[in-house]
Parts: sequence; structure tokens; C-alpha cells
Amino acid sequence: MSARATETTIESREPRATTALFGHREAEQTLLDAYRGGRIPHAWLIGGAQGVGKATLAYRMARFVLAHRDPAAAEVQDAASLHVDASHPVARQVASGAHGGLLTLQRGLNDKGVPRSFITVDETRRTIEFFGSTAAADGWRVCIVDTVDEFNANAANALLKILEEPPRRSILLLLSHAPGKVLPTILSRCRRLSLRPLASADVAAAVADVTGEAIDAPAVLAATDVAEGSVGRALSFMGGNALKLHRRTAELLDALPDVDPRQLHALGDALGGSDRATLAAFTDSVDRWIGDKLRGEVTNADLGQLARLAEVWEKIGRAARDVESFNLDRKPLVFSVFGLLSEATR
Repeated sequence: MSARATETTIESREPRATTALFGHREAEQTLLDAYRGGRIPHAWLIGGAQGVGKATLAYRMARFVLAHRDPAAAEVQDAASLHVDASHPVARQVASGAHGGLLTLQRGLNDKGVPRSFITVDETRRTIEFFGSTAAADGWRVCIVDTVDEFNANAANALLKILEEPPRRSILLLLSHAPGKVLPTILSRCRRLSLRPLASADVAAAVADVTGEAIDAPAVLAATDVAEGSVGRALSFMGGNALKLHRRTAELLDALPDVDPRQLHALGDALGGSDRATLAAFTDSVDRWIGDKLRGEVTNADLGQLARLAEVWEKIGRAARDVESFNLDRKPLVFSVFGLLSEATR
């Protein structure tokens, strides 16, 4: 399969249209048991690494609830999973974003048509109108927030109004890449559900399912090998030069604090253009490298360096989002990232 065909296939299988779930059987069972028990918590915080399947599980839950409005019904009590067939009317409506009982909160576009770096308070206030309306046939209303990490302060406060006074027959599924950073006032009002990194076999199966490649295809195995249990991470390395760029970036990161300007120029050239996969591979490699450093063994002598790394991590994240949002030249980002990291690791 060509790189372009792979990218098109991946884009067409976003979580709202993905009915298969690989791994996370225990988490799925927790949601199913809570629903058919008749006293399901109104708000859930589904946490886990980026790309591990949080959104896929959330949409799977939403489809099931919207397709089975009565928790006491026999088909719910006898269900072995949250699966709803892709041909079901609810599944088709969810996939097309046309189901009146489902609201998804994500970063919107600004006046220039560029994705914002956060979810605004006006977007969050849509939940008040949504939950205040009557869902189709007086059914359940489900809101998926993807992700709660991207709320600004005002948006978080607006969400609290719903969490504090949850409407009847409502479920909020809040996704988070970093649950430890979520506001305590939000955490205290949610049932937490943590998703662990997937086993390699599950990652490979999910990648094969999305891309149409054989599960033992060299590209699938290579992407799975560096995925660290994340399907999203593995998919970002499918097609194009993303995997090669990841490996080149990793080699330069391991050489820090030494940097070779010639290699940085070459990396910047390889990162050029508008290919989202290569930019994602670069930023992901940097993010993982810093994360590993911060999670490693710490001595008193390391504390100063770790503090600098944490500060640099925030700066790099903002710079990468700006490059993506405004389609800026990527070579300056490469030099900026390695300049900051070189200084922080000396």
C-alpha cells in the first residue's frame, strides 16, 4: 500500500468510525458493568498515553448507550462487550457526526481557519445547551471531550457547571493524556478509568485493521516495534519517511548535549514540506526522549537539569503547536529544539 493510500485509509478510520477495539478488555467490561447496573457514574475520566485507544473506547461506549437506551433490557444484560455493528443506524449516525444524542468537544478553528491550541469557553458552553435539550426520543445524551487537557481556565470552569449538576440520563467521557494534571475539582467529580499501553500483538492487529496491511508485514512490525503500546504512535510511522525520521531524530537526541549543525540542517530538510506524519514523528520522538529523562533515576545532582528539561519541554510543546497550526518553516524548529535541549543537558 502506498504512503498516500495508507494516510487516506487512516484518516477515514478515525475513532468515531472505528467499531473494533483491540485490548482494554478490563476497561471495557468496567463501563459495560456500570451501565447495565443501572447506576452508572455521570462522568468518567479516561486516561492514558496518547494514541492508546481512549477515543476509540469512548465512542464505543457512546454507540452502545445510544443504541441500547434501556440498561435493563435483555440485550444489554446479556451483552459480552460494547460492540455495535457498523451497519447499525446509530453506528452510521455516530460515524457521520449526525447523532443528536452525541456531542464531541474538540479544539475548533480560529477566524483564519487554523486549529486553536485549546478548547474555548464558548465551545464548552455548548454542553449546557446540549444537555438542556431533549435528546431524540428522550434517550441518553453523551458528551465526549477530546481532550480535557486542552481546556483553558474559563472552559474548565464552564464544564464544572455540568459536572456539579449532571442532567438525568447524561454521560460525560473526558479523555486525558495526562490525568495527573487535570484540575482536582474536575477529578473529584469523575470516575477514573486508566488505559495501559497495549501489548505488541494488539498494536499490530489494530494497525493491520486500520491500514489493510498484513499483521506480519514488515512495515507493521517496524511501526509496532517503536510504538510503545500506542496504536496512534504506530500509525504515525506507517507510510512515508516517518519511521526513518524518528530514528534519525533519536540518534541526534542520544548525542546531546553535542550537536552537529550539518546533521540538524539535514534533519530540517527531511522535515520540510507539509507532511503531518513527519512532523508528528519528530515531535513525538522529542517528547518521548524528554519524558524518559524525567522519569529516569534521579539523584540530587540531576535535579537542576531535570528542572531545566521540564521548562524546555513546555517551550518545545508550544513551538511545535505553532509550527503545526500556522504551517511555519520546520527547520528553525529543529535548531530551536536541539539548541534548548543542548543547553538544558549540559
